[in-house]
Amino acid sequence: MIFFVNQILLVAEKILKQRAPVKDVVLLITYSLPNVIAQSAPNATLVGFLMCLGRLASENEILILRASGQGYRIILFPVLILGLLISIASFFVNDYLLPQGTLKYKKLYREMLAANPAVELEPNSVKRTSDKTLVIGDVSEDKVSDLVFFDTDSDGNQRIIVADSSVVKKSDAPGILMRLVMSDSTVMFFDQNIKGTYDVLSSENVELNIFESSIMGQTHKLAPREMTSLDLHNRIKEMEKSGDYSKKQMNQYKLEYSKKFSVPFGAIFFAILALPLALLFGKHNGQTIGLIIGLVIAVLYWAVSIVGQIFSSRSGLHGVITMWLPDMIIGVSGIIFYIKLVTK
Repeated sequence: MIFFVNQILLVAEKILKQRAPVKDVVLLITYSLPNVIAQSAPNATLVGFLMCLGRLASENEILILRASGQGYRIILFPVLILGLLISIASFFVNDYLLPQGTLKYKKLYREMLAANPAVELEPNSVKRTSDKTLVIGDVSEDKVSDLVFFDTDSDGNQRIIVADSSVVKKSDAPGILMRLVMSDSTVMFFDQNIKGTYDVLSSENVELNIFESSIMGQTHKLAPREMTSLDLHNRIKEMEKSGDYSKKQMNQYKLEYSKKFSVPFGAIFFAILALPLALLFGKHNGQTIGLIIGLVIAVLYWAVSIVGQIFSSRSGLHGVITMWLPDMIIGVSGIIFYIKLVTK
């Protein structure tokens, strides 16, 4: 529910404010569900196991098992089996449904933008691409106030456009997502080779074309996120054979390939950790303690994973290391706590 509300409903609210069809918004939410399931499955496994096993501990069910001569292995076995089943199901969602959902999401969102370009313009926000920045003021239907546009051409020269008011219009030209008709505009041109000088142009109207690739990325190429693990593996092998790739690009592909496995199979590592934690700390108010501990660990796990991805993208550190490191930490911690539980 936390992932769902954070990633989906807030986006849906923004789109609905622009009077997008409810049917399309519901479809967008549906196409986004595989991403929510893939991200939340390991965390849900941890919280679920902690609450379940914590209740068994607080109601003395574990004590009865121990008094009857049973060891902790009899509890560990079903926990591992269920963790494995959750991992396999999550891997199917992450490897097959997620790419399909992402492709359908982008296709539908592109159609919605073509029908109503103002959907992409969020009030009082900043839109950035590789070489462009759009600062947006208030947005009311197809009208935008206080618009500032920063652009850099292929020679590194900068252009700044400032407009008091603008109107967003559709475009029938292929590749152009929208047209911004700016009123009472001022355009400034800066030549990087001549410091301290600039050209100023004032106009009653300036028309700016926003290309689809600036918002949605390249539409003719599949991003790593939109591929299955097999497609990614084959693509990496092709890149290595051809040599036509940058180090950053290759690292991104390997990071996404590792993510295909590390995220869903994190459920097994969380299952290993959940058993000793629940039995060590769930003696009193097991479900409550399990929920609190589970949420704290889930947030930390999510934060480490995000930081690892960002660090890998910027520093070039191998994606396999950054994606599997959180799982390794969870797994090693689980083994240490289990040994402590058995020897207690």
